[in-house]
Amino acid sequence: MSAVALAGGTHRVPFARRGSVLGEADLAALAELVRAEGTLTSGVWRDRFEERFRERIGARHALTVTSGTVALELATRLLDLAPGDEVIATPQTFQATIQPLLDHDVRVRFCDVDPDTLNMDPDVLETLVTDRTRAIFLVHYGGNPADMDRIMAIARRHGAIVVEDSAHGIGALYKGRHPGALADIGCFSFHSTKNITTLGEGGMITLARDEWAERVLRIRDNEVDGVFTPRTVADEERPALLPWMKFADSVYRHTAVGIRGAGTNATMSEAAAAVGMVQLDSLDRFVDRRRWIAGRLDEALSAFPGVRLHRAAPDSRHSYHLYTFFLTAGREVREHFVRAVDLLGVEIQLRYFPLHLSPEWRLRGHGAGECPQAERVWFEEHMNLPCHPGLTDDQVDHLVSAVTRAMREAYEKAGAKAGAKAGAKANLARTA
Repeated sequence: MSAVALAGGTHRVPFARRGSVLGEADLAALAELVRAEGTLTSGVWRDRFEERFRERIGARHALTVTSGTVALELATRLLDLAPGDEVIATPQTFQATIQPLLDHDVRVRFCDVDPDTLNMDPDVLETLVTDRTRAIFLVHYGGNPADMDRIMAIARRHGAIVVEDSAHGIGALYKGRHPGALADIGCFSFHSTKNITTLGEGGMITLARDEWAERVLRIRDNEVDGVFTPRTVADEERPALLPWMKFADSVYRHTAVGIRGAGTNATMSEAAAAVGMVQLDSLDRFVDRRRWIAGRLDEALSAFPGVRLHRAAPDSRHSYHLYTFFLTAGREVREHFVRAVDLLGVEIQLRYFPLHLSPEWRLRGHGAGECPQAERVWFEEHMNLPCHPGLTDDQVDHLVSAVTRAMREAYEKAGAKAGAKAGAKANLARTA
């Protein structure tokens, strides 16, 4: 749901077009790169960014790619899915989390969400996982970490690989550990709207296994994703090679035993990596700003009945990529609130429509009733408000004021309407 059309103009407090702040330090990094006159791809900035990210997250391997979507595509390729395999996925996420699964002849089983966190519900997961479950795809919705200890314990009992979509989770903490290093594979997005950006697009894949890292390195650098064995070629069998025949000698050193798929170019540019380094250094500051805005909103909304806040567990930290709350006072109050807050200049964008109800997954046999909690919360309670470090103090003050006023108006209008209905019903009863 987007309320842009309701106001018909520019919102004073917009939803994030940029989820972080770009400044002089980012420009200085780009200037240093340009003045160095070195390569603009596959260079030292990429290597530094990957090393810094790996250390920050605590992952065994961290490799840059061109987007979070590409990271998820590569994660899916690493699973080596076969017909008959099953994959369990959350329905409450952006389509890119599981879209790569449409390319495979596997059964996808959607796991309902916890209505308080919108993360995969481990109790439901227990009922879905089988010995045919090859993988589990989850998201840390809005930056609120999923219940990873329980999910990983279930996965380990059944030999399933867990893929974390950590696009929302950078800057969050789960029991002192970082999303992206809590499972087998982690996927990050540095899109313009995320908590840090690499000039609008970019991603990272974190990996627990050395062989996976080797495969990703080959795939992203346009090499074949295959199995090779060393080969010795006698001098008399080797074709005459001239010094300027780049790569020619290497093609004779190995024999292909099997080919899983083609490679691609998923190389992050040096400019993106240079900005990524600066952004990563600023991450804590950006998240602190998000958490401060979220605290202001929590305080304002807590004054009203029928509001449930989206909070992390006591031993975790929410990164507030999205500010979410649940309005449980009924659909009329919710609709009045959306219209009122929009007219007061605050943009509303609800994220995300339950995937099992989308056309591509309905074609695969999914539909209404499959995830009742996700469906109920989405259609009756779910709310998102702007929350990003680009908002000024004045905008935050206006946001809090507008939300407070809109909530009051919503309850007043819904109450007046309910009173009018009750009065009409009483009059009807008297005339009868």
